[in-house]
Amino acid sequence: MNTPDQPAAQLSSSQLAQLVGISLALNSTLEPQILLQNIIRTAADLLDCEAASILLYDTRRAQLFFSSASGDDPHQLAEIPVPLEGSIAGTVFRQNRPLVINDVQSDPRHYSQVSQQVNFTPRRLLAVPMRIHDQVTGVLEALNKRSGDFDEQDVHLLTVIASQAAVAIHNARLVQALQKAYDELSRMDKIKSDFMAIASHELRTPLGVILGYATFLKEDAQGELSEHANIVLTSALHLRALVEDMTNMNLLQMGETQLELRPLPIQEPLTAALAEIAATAEVKNQSLTHAFPAEPLQVLGDATRLERLFANLLNNAIRFTPQGGKIHIRAEARQDEVWVAVQDNGIGIPADELENVFKEFYQVEDHMRRRHGGMGLGLAIARGLVRLHNGRIWAESPGENQGTTLWVVLPQHKRA
Repeated sequence: MNTPDQPAAQLSSSQLAQLVGISLALNSTLEPQILLQNIIRTAADLLDCEAASILLYDTRRAQLFFSSASGDDPHQLAEIPVPLEGSIAGTVFRQNRPLVINDVQSDPRHYSQVSQQVNFTPRRLLAVPMRIHDQVTGVLEALNKRSGDFDEQDVHLLTVIASQAAVAIHNARLVQALQKAYDELSRMDKIKSDFMAIASHELRTPLGVILGYATFLKEDAQGELSEHANIVLTSALHLRALVEDMTNMNLLQMGETQLELRPLPIQEPLTAALAEIAATAEVKNQSLTHAFPAEPLQVLGDATRLERLFANLLNNAIRFTPQGGKIHIRAEARQDEVWVAVQDNGIGIPADELENVFKEFYQVEDHMRRRHGGMGLGLAIARGLVRLHNGRIWAESPGENQGTTLWVVLPQHKRA
């Protein structure tokens, strides 16, 4: 017999208490197989049935399949497809309404292949649709009630269980999909990290040789040969910056950047950074000036990481400042903080791009990336290093072709 979508039967207080317990049980695990077994065991116990089963819809094959069932080997049903046409479960799924059959063997929609496969004879059956967001996702069946025929109260009970079960299965699938995506991302991230580590390591030795010979040629060569040496040196310095960026970005992403903190004057890493990039600025005939106070501005930091931070800011200024341009770096104390500014008269940054320049692999425009080079990692690394030192970093620019100022603010270290 067909039954109405919303049975009017009232549940007893004991049954309501059981349903509350069922809800807690179904939401106590997100492991799909454990959850499915909980559902069919709950349905069979509450309706006093010999067995229960869950059929879920396979969108790819456009048919139902058994996800779980009572019995010693419920997995043997998994290979049996149940068509939407000509089966009891398919009828419930298509019509989106419960169905009670108290003489299964005489029903023409009985799918006997299932009974033969598991050696189980269904006599009475109650099947209800499982819905999530008004969409039918499967069918929950209770089989062979021990005490008489299924009634409207049974329909009501199984409908409530099916509703809770549909939500629980949906949540479990979402978590499973998220975990799978996370595992895949983690795997790809490890591959990327391993590649970056190997590539940067393998590039260091030949790069050191190239830099050495290029510097030697530039110092001794004259005329056209000097120009060629200058091109080689520029390319080698650019490649060295890329290798350093790859190494530092990899360490930051893996959370493996270890700081060796000590009180130090900010002038120390600033001076080291200036010395490191001086050759790069010289190649572009850029003016590189600085203004540091005579009195040490103390911070608690890692000298090597801070040198890399300021070298990245200076390299960024050099890259986006034209030949013969000007770059100025200054430091000062403001209240309990140390402020450092790297200022250039380069291409500038549009106002709506100021926040984006610190993102990984980001540069202002694609054509700028091709024209000015770089991987778009320098400022992302700088931001990561600033955060490790509990500082702040931001960019200011009046607009395109009006230069840029990069600000770094670090806590000032006060001696006890």
